[in-house]
Parts: sequence; C-alpha cells; structure tokens
Amino acid sequence: MSPGRPWLPGRPWLPGRHSPRRYVLAALAVLAGLGALAGLAVVFYFESIRGQKTCPKKLENYVASMVLSGVGDTLGYYNGKWEFEQSGPAIHRELAEMGGLGNVSIDGWRVSDDTVMHLATAEALVAAGRNPTLRRLYSLLAKNYKECMNDMEGRAPGITSMESTMKLHPEQPNGWRIPFNLRAGGCGGAMRAMCIGLRFYRPEQLDTLLQVSIESGRMTHHHPTGYLGALASALFTAYAVNGVPLQAWGKGLLDVLPQAKAYVQESGFFVKENMEHWYYFEDQWKRYLVERGISDGVSMPTFPLKYGVEERDDFYSSLSYDGWAGSSGHDAPMIAYDALLGAGDSWTELAHRAFFHGGDSDSTAVIAAGWWGVIHGFEGVPLPLYAHLEYKDRLEKVAEGLYQLV
Repeated sequence: MSPGRPWLPGRPWLPGRHSPRRYVLAALAVLAGLGALAGLAVVFYFESIRGQKTCPKKLENYVASMVLSGVGDTLGYYNGKWEFEQSGPAIHRELAEMGGLGNVSIDGWRVSDDTVMHLATAEALVAAGRNPTLRRLYSLLAKNYKECMNDMEGRAPGITSMESTMKLHPEQPNGWRIPFNLRAGGCGGAMRAMCIGLRFYRPEQLDTLLQVSIESGRMTHHHPTGYLGALASALFTAYAVNGVPLQAWGKGLLDVLPQAKAYVQESGFFVKENMEHWYYFEDQWKRYLVERGISDGVSMPTFPLKYGVEERDDFYSSLSYDGWAGSSGHDAPMIAYDALLGAGDSWTELAHRAFFHGGDSDSTAVIAAGWWGVIHGFEGVPLPLYAHLEYKDRLEKVAEGLYQLV
C-alpha cells in the first residue's frame, strides 16, 4: 500500500480507542483528504503559473522535446525492424549485441510516419501564428497531413491515416472534417499531438488545447479511442511544461474527459456514434490507474517486484485492444506514461521501457521521449545518439518557432 494510508495489510484490529469503527472513520477522513488533494493537485500547479508571461521551461526543453521525440521514434522503429518485432527480449538481445544504447549510432536510420506527422502538426501550429482562428489552424493541419503522405516511403504509415487524409479537403469550408470511423481507434492521433501541449500549455488555454487535440486527432482517427489519445499526449505535455507531478497526470486526464465529452457533443458532428463508443478509453485509463495505485493523483506509483522485459511485454499486451501493445489511442500514451513513471531520471531506463518492447514501439517511444525532453532536456542523452537524426534541423527549427509563440 502507498505511504500515508491508515494501516498496513494484515494489521490486527485493536480494542478500545483502536476499535474498527475508529479505524474506519480515520480511514474515511484520510481518503477524503486525499481525494480533495487529488482534485486540487493539477489545479494548484496550473493556477501557480496562471498569468505568468514567461514559459516555465527554457527553449532547450522545447528543442529537446521535439528532437528526442524523433530519436525515440527512430530507435523504436529501427527502419521497421523493431516496430514489428513482437518479442521485447529479442530486441534487447540485439541492442546488447550493438554494445547497448550508449553505443548505438542512428546514422542511416530513418524516422517513421510518427515523426513526419508530428512535424506536420508542429509546423502547422507555427504557420498559424500567435492568435490564429481555429478554423484556419484546422485547415493548415489538414493541408500538412495530406501533404506529408508524400513523404511516407519506407516509414510504415498507418492504413487509417493514409485513407483518412485522402478524405481531407483543406481548401473547402469544414474540409478538415471526416466521417466517424468504427475502425479508427488507433494511435495515429496520439503519436503526433505532443507539440500541441507545447503550444497551448497555459491554464487559460486548456479549452484550446482540448479542442485542437481532439480535432487534429479526428482528422484521421474519428473515434473516441483514437482522438482522446491525442488529447492525452497533448495534455500530458502541457503538464510537463507546468511541472505537474507525474503521479497526478492520469487523474488530471480523467478530470478533463467530461469537458472533452461536452465539446464533442456540442460540436454536433456524429455525436451519436461518438457517444456510443466513448467509455472504452475512460474505462481503460481508470483500470490502469488502479493497477498503479495512482487513482487519487497523489500516491506514488507501485510496480511489481519483478518487472523486466518479459513482464513488461505481458503487461503492455494486457492493456491493448487486440494484443499489439501501444497501437491504440488509449494504450500508446498509457505505455509511454508507465515508462516515464518507472524511469526516474534515467534516459536509458526510459528507452528500455518505452522504446524496446514487443508492441508498437515507435509510437510509445515518440510520445515518451517527447515528454522526457520537456522535463529533463537533453540530460543523460549521448550527443552521438541524436547528432545524425533525420530531420534534426526541421525539428529544432519548429521547436524554436513554437517557443517564440508562447
């Protein structure tokens, strides 16, 4: 049990003033206090920076977020070899044969579709300027998503993304909207939304972050499981910028979901279909937070005593929709979050947990590494690991553009 709970497992009931009733009342009081703290946790950290004119993070953190997301993607993808390797132990054996993460050179390794689409999102945000109308921003996003499909050779783009972008008509009014898709619960929206949290990180911008992440997500993944993954990736990035404690992020997401639901209902676009499939994402996140003991947003996470490569593969698969861990909108940010919670301040540990497993490893990697960069910058990351990163200059340039806007 987490510290601060009123008794330990197996502790006997004592008579008199230590009666069961007194324990129960004490427990209820403590739990009520925790609940109140949890409800205030994210609010407190957000309110503490409300009205500040300067960003809580430095330019280096923005650059690190974009660049390292590309590094994570490149490593998790390994030119398609590791993304589609279903055995985490096999990946770790091959990594060891290369001399370990510190000796890997990614010269000649390509980014996957994840980074190409993340760049498309970020460059649209920068092009939209400081005070864009949302409709103009959405048209720019749709234009970039459509055009970036020309840069997908050898990058394993998702079928849903490819098919959906063909339906986008950014030059037309509302041409960024596509119909609901029962099969669009994948992670394509989540893997490219971190930069939205870099752009709209301020507490007073929460409505904008919510709307932009949802609409950007459902330009290709018009299904709650898909576009709520984009919300999670963007929201957690904003939490990272604001220094919200990691253990509070999951509860913060659940607290925002009613607002997201209201927005989707008010948008009047395929509302019935969206509401019929709304609760899977929320239920899966509730289950995960219970598993880690952080439903209250205050307690520190708990992990199994034995949680190695094989155990993580099994657990990640248990979170998935169809067995391929990290391939859906709910579990790509979930696995990235799990890795971040367990990595401490170790880049290598983050990589072992988020980049190298038997699931959709580049998608969990691009998200986790993006959050890491916001929090830690380039700390612990060997320079040779990102010196030859494909599109490094573009990633650095767009990070600088995002920082200038905030």
